[in-house]
Amino acid sequence: MTHQFLLSQLALGEDSTRQFKADVRNAESLASEMAAFANTNGGAILIGAADDGSTPGLSSRDVARINQLISNAASQLVRSPLAVQTENMALNNGRIVIVLTVPKGIDKPYFDKNGVIWLKAGADKRRVNSKEALRRLFQFSNQFHADELPTKAGIDKLDKLRFRDFLRDVYNQAYPDSPAELTRLLQNMNLVTDDGRLNLAGVLMFIERPEWIVPQFVLKAIRYPGNRIHVTEYVDTEDFSGPLPKIFDDALGFVMRNLHKTQAGRGVNAPGTPEIAQDVFEELLVNALVHRDYLVSAPIRLFIFDNRIEILSPGHLPNNLTVEKIRTGNSNIRNPILVSYVAKGLLPYHGLGSGIKRALEQWPSIDFIDDHDGCLFTTTVHRKPAEELELVNDLSKSSPKSSPKTKEKPESVNNLPESSPKSSPIGSPKTEDLILDLIRSDPAITVEQMRTALGITKRAVLKQIDRLKAQDRLRRIGPARGGHWEIPE
Repeated sequence: MTHQFLLSQLALGEDSTRQFKADVRNAESLASEMAAFANTNGGAILIGAADDGSTPGLSSRDVARINQLISNAASQLVRSPLAVQTENMALNNGRIVIVLTVPKGIDKPYFDKNGVIWLKAGADKRRVNSKEALRRLFQFSNQFHADELPTKAGIDKLDKLRFRDFLRDVYNQAYPDSPAELTRLLQNMNLVTDDGRLNLAGVLMFIERPEWIVPQFVLKAIRYPGNRIHVTEYVDTEDFSGPLPKIFDDALGFVMRNLHKTQAGRGVNAPGTPEIAQDVFEELLVNALVHRDYLVSAPIRLFIFDNRIEILSPGHLPNNLTVEKIRTGNSNIRNPILVSYVAKGLLPYHGLGSGIKRALEQWPSIDFIDDHDGCLFTTTVHRKPAEELELVNDLSKSSPKSSPKTKEKPESVNNLPESSPKSSPIGSPKTEDLILDLIRSDPAITVEQMRTALGITKRAVLKQIDRLKAQDRLRRIGPARGGHWEIPE
């Protein structure tokens, strides 16, 4: 690290990968900080740098003392021990800043001396004090997967005809005669827990009505008039539930019936060709259903606008995946049981990591947004303007569903306030912009109502609100009950 690079890091301030400490004297406290970095994505602690980015620095005696403290904390006060690196950076005034680099852990989770697991939360750290957070940590370290979660459903809830056909078509095997044989088979297929309950993968694939067991894992679709979300107007809307193959078929049908049909050089009386190939949406919908984060209790949302189609999947990209990597075909299995069965023909699956790449090859005008704060992955398929297409029929004029329908009350997940042209440009809206739109519609709206409307966690809503307040884009007037929000001009 050069001196110039050090200054640039100080100018950026603290965040989830960078922390400043003017001095360190408590080894246990330092150990918890290092454990938090290791349990998340790694990072650096700049010792000798104040919270405001100034550099009081350390004396040579301080450096010797702190290096010994770092060694003891990393090797004795963190379980498992961490291999950290330190680099001493000389300042112009003769003082020193220690750059302590903590790598992303390969043996997660890491505990402090008291057995507490810590995670980074922005510039701070927080205890893992919920089952969901602990499961997510194990998920990131590939020691646990959401589709393995046990449910309350016994094997009596299994759709016998669906599972029988699967056994016959894939394994050329008959349906077991007795409950004991069926349980044993399902356990061998990794669809049932040791105590005889179906896991999440078994419920999502082989129960007739999974929504009775896990009502949050559905797909909600809506076709809006124009290019923005409306409060009360829509062209077409439907909620899709059932086993994953049924959700896929129904959602794909919803998309295709809301696309324009073009002549594409064919005769006047020939049936039209969809403006975007069906294969594109097959790949994207399979990706959303199979690779979404099932630890997030929210539906997949499908929005169709005049200029784009959006698929919003709960959960951001796992581990070290980035949008650039998935564009080139890289992948990371979040739900290995689902992937293994989908690959056996339950859905049109063409191989790990190939779906995004295949969709882009057929329709390059696709954007992806990986929102870590909102815990959301958005796929945006951009449409060509209708006037540039040689249409067989214009859905906006001739379809019986084209006249915008009006709801007396907007439904929380499917309908969000119409975006203000000044606050949200046409395109994929950010979570913080959607929050501002909700507040414009109802300044007295509660955090819980925002959470329900956006289909994200309460913690994600609060994080976005804190960010908006810090940017002076949002203020709270009055108490939590009885007060209201104010958006500064």
